[in-house]
Amino acid sequence: METNLCVAGFGGQGVMTLGKFLASATCDSTDKNVTFFPSYGAEQRGGTANCFVVISDEMIGAPLGDVMDDLIVMNGPSLNKFLCTLKEGGNLFINSSIVSDDIARKDIKIIKAPVTELALELGNAKVLNVIMLGVYVGYTEVVSPEVVWGTIESKLGKKPKLLPLNKAAFEKGLEIGKSQK
Repeated sequence: METNLCVAGFGGQGVMTLGKFLASATCDSTDKNVTFFPSYGAEQRGGTANCFVVISDEMIGAPLGDVMDDLIVMNGPSLNKFLCTLKEGGNLFINSSIVSDDIARKDIKIIKAPVTELALELGNAKVLNVIMLGVYVGYTEVVSPEVVWGTIESKLGKKPKLLPLNKAAFEKGLEIGKSQK
């Protein structure tokens, strides 16, 4: 089995961190093969950002493919740019706090989560990526939630004050993802 994921948004939304958490969790705690391929726009915060994560039981021939199994979009321009790469039967994860476009495609599954809104409710907009990671993991089960949380906990270990907020964010995302199956 191979899963190709594209995560896209603008700088400052934690797109790269989401991809790194997923890739690291998979690489460190499973026997699957993983690639992580980041792509930054010319700008920094506010510019475009996207990354590709490939998770496979077999050797991975290329760091990214032309057709995505799953697509996470955090803003409208990312939806417009990458929707055409999502395969028939693929999963589209949308930050519905920002992306309100109508999706004409009927051959995909759409999973909406108001992650920006939820992050603000939790008290910090910076955890929107962790919420979306929870949504993705809860829905796809591509990697176990325990493994992903262990990686987040490890990566944030130097900042223990951030752990309770990120744990709440991840669990909220898991709940949303599982409820939309």
